[in-house]
Amino acid sequence: MKPKIDSTSFGSIIVEGETFDYDILIRLDGRIEKREKMLSKEKYGTSHKISLEEAEHIYEEGTQKIIIGTGQTGFVELSEEAEDFFRGKRCGIELFPTPWAIERWNEIEGKVSAMFHVTC
Repeated sequence: MKPKIDSTSFGSIIVEGETFDYDILIRLDGRIEKREKMLSKEKYGTSHKISLEEAEHIYEEGTQKIIIGTGQTGFVELSEEAEDFFRGKRCGIELFPTPWAIERWNEIEGKVSAMFHVTC
């Protein structure tokens, strides 16, 4: 069920042969959704800091770990509130620049979801 990510370059990510030219979420069941980055942008004026509201949207009950691709050069970070939220859910978070996050995603097993930022 977990889709394999083929590659990424600035502004896009290729999953199972399909190109997405926007940030994506991969849900526990393998569905791919467009990231709701306005949830963070409305609060911080940027989508490079994940807000509590976006963290609540990213998280699904039963998730054990979330991989976050922080962009091609790693600009995205968690807000303190988002970090506390994930900790409270006992959900591990791994943040890596997107090219490295893809490698981690393709190797990890279990109840894992992900968010990938495809620029910066």
